[in-house]
Amino acid sequence: AAEPYVVRFFYAADAPRPVTPRADLTQAERTATEIFQAAAPSVVHVFVMPARGETVLMGGAGAELQSGSGFLWDEAGHVVTNNHVVDTQRPVAVRLATGEVVRAGVVGRDPNHDLAVLWIENTPAMPAPILVGSSKDLVVGQSTFAIGSPFGLDQTLTTGVISALERRLPMGGGREIANVIQTDAAINPGNSGGPLLDS
Repeated sequence: AAEPYVVRFFYAADAPRPVTPRADLTQAERTATEIFQAAAPSVVHVFVMPARGETVLMGGAGAELQSGSGFLWDEAGHVVTNNHVVDTQRPVAVRLATGEVVRAGVVGRDPNHDLAVLWIENTPAMPAPILVGSSKDLVVGQSTFAIGSPFGLDQTLTTGVISALERRLPMGGGREIANVIQTDAAINPGNSGGPLLDS
């Protein structure tokens, strides 16, 4: 009957366990972290401003705030996002990676390709625009990196590969978008409008 107490007394692990040092990052991990550190400052959170007196809980399971992501296109303050993110008559705002929130106006839309261009009013000091690549030389199996601001939280990074090219994506109203890139990188709610990057 005394055995559990004897074992507990003589073999108790009361000393803190040492922390095992982290090994060096692999080349793939270094690539992913470098891409995120370089591109994340250019990724923004785009959201429709709530009406006067309307209460919205950011990040809540029942959040009704229409929002998504976007990225800085140029130093003039233009932001590219998805059209469905800002398809509303209500004012739009952008939260920069620094946390600063600024008003933005919609200056262009292309519903057929689900694209929209915003312009940040009273442009503050902003990071460099994101680098622009070409999709013409992509190959299936190539690594992809998606950055976004789901639920208005800090940027997240998901990775995957190009699963297929030249896909067709059905849209509302009987339309479809051609030459779509298919990827298995997880796209979280609120990632709409964020960039898909290659290595």
